Order: sequence, then structure tokens, then C-alpha cells
Amino acid sequence: MSETRLILSGDEAVAAGAYASGVSLGAGYPGTPSTEILEHLSKLGGRAQWAPNEKVALEVASGVSFAGGRSIVTMKHVGLNVAADPLFTLAYIGAKGGLVIVSADDPGMASSQNEQDNRLYAASAHIPMLEPSDSQEAYDLAIKAFELSEKFSTPVLLRMTTRVCHSQGIVNLHKTPEKPAACHFEKDVKTRCMVPAFAKPAHVKLVQKMKDLAAWNDSSDLVQIIGDEKAELGIITSGAAFQHAREAAPEAKILKLAMTWPLPYERIANFVKTCKRVVAVEEGEKFLAEKIRAKGIAVEEKKDLFLFGELNVTKVKKLIAGDETPEEPPKPGRPPALCPGCPHRATFSTLRDLGCIVAGDIGCYSLGLMPPFSAIDSIVCMGASIGTGLGLRHTLPEEEARKVVSVIGDSTFLHSGLTGLVEMAYNRPATGHVVIILDNSTTAMTGLQENPATGRHLDMSEALKVDLEAVCKGIGMEFVEVVNTTTEQEKFASMLKTHLAENKIGVIIARRPCVLQMKKLAKAAKKA
Repeated sequence: MSETRLILSGDEAVAAGAYASGVSLGAGYPGTPSTEILEHLSKLGGRAQWAPNEKVALEVASGVSFAGGRSIVTMKHVGLNVAADPLFTLAYIGAKGGLVIVSADDPGMASSQNEQDNRLYAASAHIPMLEPSDSQEAYDLAIKAFELSEKFSTPVLLRMTTRVCHSQGIVNLHKTPEKPAACHFEKDVKTRCMVPAFAKPAHVKLVQKMKDLAAWNDSSDLVQIIGDEKAELGIITSGAAFQHAREAAPEAKILKLAMTWPLPYERIANFVKTCKRVVAVEEGEKFLAEKIRAKGIAVEEKKDLFLFGELNVTKVKKLIAGDETPEEPPKPGRPPALCPGCPHRATFSTLRDLGCIVAGDIGCYSLGLMPPFSAIDSIVCMGASIGTGLGLRHTLPEEEARKVVSVIGDSTFLHSGLTGLVEMAYNRPATGHVVIILDNSTTAMTGLQENPATGRHLDMSEALKVDLEAVCKGIGMEFVEVVNTTTEQEKFASMLKTHLAENKIGVIIARRPCVLQMKKLAKAAKKA
């Protein structure tokens, strides 16, 4: 066994663990803080690819698993909402080749529209969940996740958080990388075809599987007691919260959990008996506290004040003390803004000047809501701009309805805007509707990743370039026009006025490459 010590981020460590485990394929959709996992897997020589969205990525990975190969799927926390449909059924089906799903949660919403706690998905879907607290554990638990997936025939959720994803630490790469398994398909209709007759017994097996996993966790080395055995204060914790708790309360005895679902209730109960007081220290929801208390085990839950944002040492000290003194407001910083030279600037200037009601979407162009543009009126989730705009069109008085425009990026359009466009063709508003696709030839918000409309794969090799104009025409749009809003701003304004005044449905593609993407491609060309 060879060993190599490197300084890696949590994301890079997960990639290294997956590579060492002989993963056949990594699939996902770029989303901070998860993006670097697949990028690093590709750099290591593993096979990695961007999917149009997280649902498709998980479905592709499930096929790899059915064939006996190992697969890893990566996404940020809100991406698991998109992948939830296959997730719940795959829990019934199980896994042949190891199937690991990374959910990179974002406490504090550093780059997200909410801070949902995806530990709840593990409990709801009935799948095991592992939570690393640093880069070394990210590597170790990625390897363990594949082993558990195959041992218990189940998808495994590897729950990361922003702090663990992006923090760096020394990692001992102790596992000699395996080669991807030779795959062979074996027909197993009763296991993989979830019609009611097969799904009913699968559900019964799933409940028993979770009991078996809980028993395994109770005797595993994924539960650690750290600190003075005679300490009166006990802390139950996991993930990044462990690091803060250890520093905030060095006098405490800590029960550190690496597998946080299903929980090792017997070990927890025995730990609680040895302490005078036990506090659950956790980021996000009161997941650990509520699950433990539901079993009749006496553990203190945190106050509601600590439901919000990331924990830190100061917060954990207050959490343990039950101190609900409000924090000082953060010092004002420089507000985010569209980059100088961004092709979206002229688009939003025009929308603002024309007094449009703009249904926006998720992407760097979301910054069009900020001054000096102040040109976006709603942002919900990936792809929602089209449906939201249609709802406004259907409901508002005609004068206002004619001002409604939906704005969506090229990558977001392919992620989840296509069905909105089908809805637009099928249930068209009386006043028509205008969708503007902001095509900057990259997935800029998460770090200039490729997408199906760029003509390049994750590793920059050539790929089929999806023709946005042809797709829109094929769905039934009555007009599809392409314009460079930076060099043709007057033409764009005239075009938009014309289409807002008529009753047609259609798409304007505002096409100009991101300046940063142009620099990236220039550098890549020099290296080639």
C-alpha cells in the first residue's frame, strides 16, 4: 500500500477518494460548493461529466450502478430537490455497484437561495448518510461510502457543507487506486422495475435494511468519543460543527458521529449516561437533537437563534451556554455586481428603461436585480423564470401583462427551462410572451463550466453543441431571434418593443460570450 500526503480541499479529497475506489463515472451539475469534485476527478484521470441537471445525473449514475460500476453524483443542496424523484425510488431499488450522492449544503447561504438542511433527505428517503468534518474524513468517508453502498445495496448520501468543501487540510491518500470494475448486466426485473407489485415488498426490505444499518453503525468505528472520559459536559456533534465544538469547549467530552443516519442510538444512550449534561451542537436544523430526543434520550437542543447561518467558535460557546444575545450586525461590505464588460449589462439596462416586469432566474445574471439596473422582480429556483412569467401574463391586466418578460441563462435553460417553454407553447397567454435567453457560452456563476450548448465536455474535449435556436423553434416558438445586446442595444430595444406589443410567443437569444470565458478559452488554446 502506497501513501501520499497532499494538501487538499474537501471537494478535492472526495474526488481522490472516489478515484481510489475505482469509480466508473462521476456525473453532476455545477453548483457551489460542490463543483470542484468532478473537476478534480477529471484531473486525476477519472471519467467525469456535466449533465444537463441533477436529476439526469443521478439517473445516469443509477444505470452505472445497475451495470455493476461505481458512480458518484455531485450537486449543491438545492440540486437534490431536482434529483429527489429518482432518489426516493432508488432507495427501494438499491445499488449493485456503489452509488454515492454528494449533497454540498450551504449554511449561511454564501451562494444560494436558501439554506435547507439535506440531512432531512436521508431520513425521509431512508438512505444512509455520512458527514465528514475535514478533508481527511472527506477522503476516508468517500471510500467508506462506496463500501457501504455495496455491502447494504443502497445509495449513500455524503453530506458536505461549504466550510468542509472549501477548507484545505493535509490528506493521507492511503489507498492504492483501484481500476474501475469490469461491468456486466444481469436481468433483475423484480428489483429494478418499481411497479406496485414489486415496490411493496421492496419497501418492507428497505425498512429492515435501515435497521441493519443502524445496528452496523452502533458497532462501527465511525463513532468516536473524544476528550476527558470524566468530563461532566457532553457534546454530540458531526461535520464542521465538530471542529468548532472542540475549540469552543475543550473541557467537554465529545461524541463525534461520522454516520449521522441511521443514528447509533445505543452508543448515544450509553454516552449520555456518563455525562451530567449533554448538548447537541449542529448546523442547520435540530436534526440530531430531535431524532435523539424522540428516542427518549435526554439531550439539549440548541435555541432557535442558532438555526441560521454557519456556526463558529463564538456561536458554539453561546449555544452551549444557552445565550440568545443577538449578534452584532455584519459590517457593510461591497455589494456584488455584474462584471465590467459583462454582456448582461446592456440587456438589463434595456429592460429597466422599458419598465419591464422581469421574472428572473438562477445564475450570475441574478445580479441584474442590483443597482444600477434594479431590473429583476422575482427569483425562485432554476428554470422558474418562464413559469413565473407565464403566471403573471395569465393573471395581470393586459397593460401590465404586456410588460412581462422571462430572463434565463443558457445553462439554466437546458437545466430546467425546456419544460417551461413547452408550457408556454401549450398554455399560451392571450398576450403572448417573451423569453430572453442570456447566452454567454458558459455556466459562469459556478466558475465557467461547460454545458450542452458550449460544444465542449468537462475536460474541454469536443462535444455536440446543442442548437438553442433549433430547440426553441422545434418546441413551437413563433419567433426566435439572436442579438448581441452589447453592440446592438438599440436593435434589441426595438425588437423587444415589437414583440411585447404583439400576441406571439417567442424567444430572443442575447448572445455574447462571457469575457472571463473568452480568457479561459484563450489560455486553453495556448496550452493545446
